[in-house]
Amino acid sequence: MAIDTSLEFVSINIAVLTISDTRTEDTDTSGALLKERINSAGHHCIEKKIIPDDIKIIKETIKTLSNKTEIDCIITTGGTGLTGRDTTPEAVSDLANKMIEGFGELFRQVSFSKIGTSAIQSRALAALINTTYVFCLPGSKSACKDGWDEILQYQLDIRHRPCNFVEIMPRLSEK
Repeated sequence: MAIDTSLEFVSINIAVLTISDTRTEDTDTSGALLKERINSAGHHCIEKKIIPDDIKIIKETIKTLSNKTEIDCIITTGGTGLTGRDTTPEAVSDLANKMIEGFGELFRQVSFSKIGTSAIQSRALAALINTTYVFCLPGSKSACKDGWDEILQYQLDIRHRPCNFVEIMPRLSEK
């Protein structure tokens, strides 16, 4: 992975959405880590919310965020596991214009190198909703660190070569 330093960095606006029945602003270490990483990378975390594991609320919140023209990307944390309340993938799939299958595959590959076969329990995924990227990470701080540090920091940097998500943003609304 190479960063072409001859190109100018382009910051984007990102919303962080923690999906949990138990997290509060004081205990949301995953959301806080993502916000810190986003801002440190030169992007703008313009919104950070915590909502319950409720498919209706998840869908309403993501739909609202994806309709805001100032938000380029949403990163969620939580609700990607296998328990009965974990419905983030279902909510996002129902809203998606396009799925980005490679994200979940790559995330599980990164996870496998760190936690072995336990990575199979992750349902991390990504999609395009309207013209907004949505990346869904597990709720653990470690998983959010891996998702940002190993994948998203590169794919959300226009200088990353050979390609990245930012450079195609102007073409996402093409028909």
